Amino acid sequence: MRVLTPQQMRAVDAASSADGGDIALMRAAGERIAEIARRYARGTRIVAFAGSGNNGGDAFAALALLPASYERIVFADLADRPSAARRDAERRAAQAGVISRSLPQTREEARAALKGAAIALDGLLGTGARLPLPLKYVAAAAALNESPTPVLAIDLPSGVNAETGDADENAVHAGVTVTLGALKTGLLLEPARSLAGELWLGEIGLSDAALAAQQSEFTALDDAEFLQLLPKRAADSDKRKAGAPLIIAGSEQFPGAATLCALGAARAGAGYVTVASPKNALPALRAHLVEQVAVELTSSDDLIDVAKRCSSAGIGPGLGLDDRTGGIVRDFVKRCDLPIVADASALFHFAKHLDMLRGKRIVLTPHEGEFARLSGKGTIKPGERVARLREFVDRTGVTTLLKGDATLIYDGKTMHVNTTGTPLLATAGTGDVLTGIIATLLSQGLAPVDAARAGAYWHGLAARKAGSQRPVGVIARDVAEALGEALPVPRVREPLIRVF
Repeated sequence: MRVLTPQQMRAVDAASSADGGDIALMRAAGERIAEIARRYARGTRIVAFAGSGNNGGDAFAALALLPASYERIVFADLADRPSAARRDAERRAAQAGVISRSLPQTREEARAALKGAAIALDGLLGTGARLPLPLKYVAAAAALNESPTPVLAIDLPSGVNAETGDADENAVHAGVTVTLGALKTGLLLEPARSLAGELWLGEIGLSDAALAAQQSEFTALDDAEFLQLLPKRAADSDKRKAGAPLIIAGSEQFPGAATLCALGAARAGAGYVTVASPKNALPALRAHLVEQVAVELTSSDDLIDVAKRCSSAGIGPGLGLDDRTGGIVRDFVKRCDLPIVADASALFHFAKHLDMLRGKRIVLTPHEGEFARLSGKGTIKPGERVARLREFVDRTGVTTLLKGDATLIYDGKTMHVNTTGTPLLATAGTGDVLTGIIATLLSQGLAPVDAARAGAYWHGLAARKAGSQRPVGVIARDVAEALGEALPVPRVREPLIRVF
């Protein structure tokens, strides 16, 4: 799914307006917004707060298209020199019986304006706005946040940066956002991601040529693209051709990490999973793993021999941090030509040896704490995630998945943003399951970046499926077990980002 920066969006808007006129674009935007407003409204009084730009014009356009059975009021900051599209929207709104009043200047006035509303439209600011939130809009934004009225943000919540996801302290907290034409990078990054609520993408007839002319700096999967990436098992597959990951994981203290990683690999569709773990961890593994093979982790020579019958490797979950283990896994990686996913303890062992990974088919999967050590540049500050990940991958040449509320995957070309993340994954062992999923996808032939982005997407879907079946107490094993049920069903399941 294409994701644009604000600068790219402005270029596409300008080209599309030159082709078909900005009035047609705003009318289409109004249709998309009105459609979602009707879906979420639980009553007949609809209120809009409109800024002075075209974002405010979209609010007029939406209310103009709602039937007269709704009480429709727009509180607007009128533009000194409105665009032709905004003038058209205001005219059509007046003809349709929409009431227009001045934008409230105090919180008390704004609260009164929202009283009894079934839904409120936030049309104060669009993608071109910069922080901080203008003082003249603070009262309206604060009232929207204090009110029990559901809020629908037009394009993005007012007070967030459309490129970085940064947010003003008074930024609007929306229950749903209808972003227009294309996804904006900031909407997929925190804190804007949380402020946007449920996200819909409304197609408004932008120029295909203008969209194609924009280089994809960011992208995100949707259900259809995820299913296209997912490898299909061939009719003549045997158990090893179906995917044979080697999981190098576990220790006496953490045998569960290896177990969960192996289960993640198996439930992701691997035909033959082998787990290599220290001798003192094997009894626990064999007690919990029935279909998977557990072998002793003794030396890199033995691992290389086992790897001859495998098609990928997943390294790290629960491994010891001792020098002997580090030496074994580093020597194995130097000599191994399989695609690899490395997590947890493997990241510790590779941190001072990143040069050995250059040129390998490998993906690293750190959380922010692990990344701080791995990168050698300390803790990631707010707003730095994209820049820090870019710098690390450009410097090391290693595809990296940076875990977080909005997981990022970067291979030195395109920044992939995962949209299925959920707080349900904030429980021990879910990262081990992700390692197993990615190991299987690698074993089935996906490139590291594709295995990482498909794995992250599927991982989030499975957590959400597990959460729908168990309101509280979702554990990592539930996520692994939900992988099959979580696969999207085309034309039946609604995607997390809805295109309409």
